[in-house]
Amino acid sequence: MESAVEYLNNTPYFTKKSSLDTIREYLRRFGEPERGMKIIHVAGTNGKGSVCSFLSSCLREAGFSVGLFVSPHLITIRERMSIDGEMITEEEFLSAFVRVLREYDAAKEEGLPHPLYFEFLFLMAMLWFSEKSPDYLILETGLGGRLDATNALPDKEVAVITRIGLDHTAILGNTLTMIGGEKAGILREGCPAVFLDEPEEAYRTIKKKAEEIGAPAYIVSRSDWEILGEDENGIDFSLRTRYHKNLRARIPARAPYQCENAALAAAAYEILLDGTGADNEKALLDGLSKSFWPGRMEEILPDVWIDGAHNPDGIRAFLESAERICAVRKAKGAPEKCFLLFSCVKDKQYSEELDRIAGSGLFTDIVAVPMTGKRALGADELTECMRESAKEIRIHTVQSVREAVDRFIIHRESDTLVFTAGSLYLIGEIREQLLKEIKV
Repeated sequence: MESAVEYLNNTPYFTKKSSLDTIREYLRRFGEPERGMKIIHVAGTNGKGSVCSFLSSCLREAGFSVGLFVSPHLITIRERMSIDGEMITEEEFLSAFVRVLREYDAAKEEGLPHPLYFEFLFLMAMLWFSEKSPDYLILETGLGGRLDATNALPDKEVAVITRIGLDHTAILGNTLTMIGGEKAGILREGCPAVFLDEPEEAYRTIKKKAEEIGAPAYIVSRSDWEILGEDENGIDFSLRTRYHKNLRARIPARAPYQCENAALAAAAYEILLDGTGADNEKALLDGLSKSFWPGRMEEILPDVWIDGAHNPDGIRAFLESAERICAVRKAKGAPEKCFLLFSCVKDKQYSEELDRIAGSGLFTDIVAVPMTGKRALGADELTECMRESAKEIRIHTVQSVREAVDRFIIHRESDTLVFTAGSLYLIGEIREQLLKEIKV
């Protein structure tokens, strides 16, 4: 397993991104494993994984088996492929890995390129899902949409586009209009499209694309949900859908942005189950209430929150959630200190993110946490950037995730509230460390 993962991690050094025709050729050589699958395709900047999780949970409550292909993973690469909450086993992972590698070896003389990391995993997943035959398969795009490997599949039951923000601008474009256009590339003629009516630039682009190709549009608005109350275990909110004007729903999350993701999932769910005779309402509400997606404003320990916010819009949503949590704590006697453990990769807009964090006034201390990996920003550079953005906040530097976990989570002072944000990779490393240290 370690050798297979190492091989996949090294693929960027000897190959480049494949065209969709190349991915389709691999699928053809594998006997078109996608044939007959009921596929839900999810793209967007933020919220993709949460929408996938909500939708999977609702469909499972309705009695269906559901395959899930997501990225990135937090701890183990096997998280990317699951059916009904059960990850692909190591044996199954290796079997699929060998099949793809052997097919490349057989076809490279004909000029077929080697698949990149994400493409390789997608092909492996399709082989595995074909063997397991779930009732539905939910595919999360990796980056973008139009040219994403998952978009090589022609037929879909529904396409969902989550909130659009500025991320991967060097590849997708530096405006919401351009990024929205890339995400809208997953739409298909006749395939229902679920998306938000904001931000305006992205909405106009996606709506125009849907109209041009004849994709029925199902638009989710901020007026479709309203928070009714919240406690330490979740949020109660009203939800309006095509068939229900005022559902009282609950999600086991403290982040308001998850209500938006739940509304998107609910819209897709009703489209999929329209006319099936399934108990739509009960399964919908039960599915939302039982869904769990780790690392998204998750209280992993008492007064310790981890969130995978990793771009400006994600940081905005994270700060909104953190502010609500801090407000509840203040009503009960707030902790004297509020720490943020922060890290990021080099190609992110971390200066803007840190400016927003500093401007929020929520944190007394920020800890610069260097992650492993070549893309990670070093401790010194991260600390210097923090000092420029957060002049009124105490800055701490550690040399590893392990040191950060030990000093600021496990052995934190009793009057301290701790948040972690900036990178899903950081969240994964912290989760893994806590699992080892205190069996979270």
